[in-house]
Amino acid sequence: MKQYQEMTREELLTQKEQLTQTYSRLQAKGLKLNMARGKPGADQLELSLPMLDVLSSKSSCVTESGLDCRNYGELLGIPEARKLFGEYMGVTPEETIVVGSASLTFMYDCMARAMLLGVLGGEKPWCRYDKVKFLCPVPGYDRHFTICETLGVEMIPISLSEWGPDMDLVEKLVSEDETVKGIWCVPKYTNPLGGSYSDEAVRRLAALKPAAKDFRIFWDNAYAAHYVYEDTPVLNILEECKKAGNPDMVYMFGSTSKITFPGAGVAFFAASKANVDFTAKQLDAQAISWDKMNMLRHVRYFKDVDGIRAQMDKHAAILRPKFDAVLSTLEAELGGTGAGSWVKPKGGYFVTYMSMPGCAKRIVSLCKDAGVVLTGAGATHPYHRDPEDSYIRLAPSFPSPAELAQAMEVFCAAAKLAAVEKLLA
Repeated sequence: MKQYQEMTREELLTQKEQLTQTYSRLQAKGLKLNMARGKPGADQLELSLPMLDVLSSKSSCVTESGLDCRNYGELLGIPEARKLFGEYMGVTPEETIVVGSASLTFMYDCMARAMLLGVLGGEKPWCRYDKVKFLCPVPGYDRHFTICETLGVEMIPISLSEWGPDMDLVEKLVSEDETVKGIWCVPKYTNPLGGSYSDEAVRRLAALKPAAKDFRIFWDNAYAAHYVYEDTPVLNILEECKKAGNPDMVYMFGSTSKITFPGAGVAFFAASKANVDFTAKQLDAQAISWDKMNMLRHVRYFKDVDGIRAQMDKHAAILRPKFDAVLSTLEAELGGTGAGSWVKPKGGYFVTYMSMPGCAKRIVSLCKDAGVVLTGAGATHPYHRDPEDSYIRLAPSFPSPAELAQAMEVFCAAAKLAAVEKLLA
């Protein structure tokens, strides 16, 4: 098949007629499928069910140090959990706080506390500046952008490749503008591209020379162990910040949301000991303790980092056929058409599709009208403004294989139809 861009108008009109018929047939099926968010499938959730039985008696709720996890106390998390998840993040227990069930909640809290109370080394709370800006690599995670928009933080888009953000621009903006207070980073299996930051990108981030003394890297390592095809290593940002003389510049976040149970996992925060101590003082006004029973449940179930890795091997085995199905369908249906391109991720939860410019919103709308819900076009950019109207995030994890096949049939038909319509226009 010729690329759509090479077809005559008559050929495009013929294609449109055929594609419209195909789309109408799919639309008539009355599907109700959802590929909007990176939710684990039911088979993945089954993996962690045995964890619910590890605390079955009064004595099993007591830690090795004699702490009764049913009661108040240990605001920074039980020692066993700080040790396990500190090791998972590549830091010491003293550089770790284990909190509630969602790292996104703690990211919001860190941003809100910075706005209200400031950060270590800052002269005043961020809300007392006329303007606060954050650098946002794109395509990126819509929830990060929502936090900034909700708190009135101006977002500056930064181009992101599979290997990291445009560091020349990052270094320029950070060094010249003291209103730039931070940058969002998803370093491993970047949401949604699925690549990982290169050693050079991590080292250049760690060596930044911000005009703002209270600048922070928000390092959302949500997919630290979530490989699908290849477990790619990423340098430890806290260690690199220490080497560069910027030990307090980074906040690291992680959770077990896609390891055990979303919404009922364990979240953790890592930073320099000075940052941890400073944050602990702020937390003392916010909480008395977190869910220590859940912390202990996770520790007893996994035992060590090798236990977490073994769990992730099982997740990868479930996810890989789903990603294979999406990627093979894209290649079979759209390869060579010129309708768009896509990235084969090494891990994470998404496949990124880049449509012909000006087609993403139309594709999402066509899919919705045929019963397939996708993440909204523009969600990968601040303020939902994708200047090319091109990026679409596909989430293969939740549907069953049969549902996934149906959803991708609709998606590919929509992508073709939108591309032909665009060229005819």
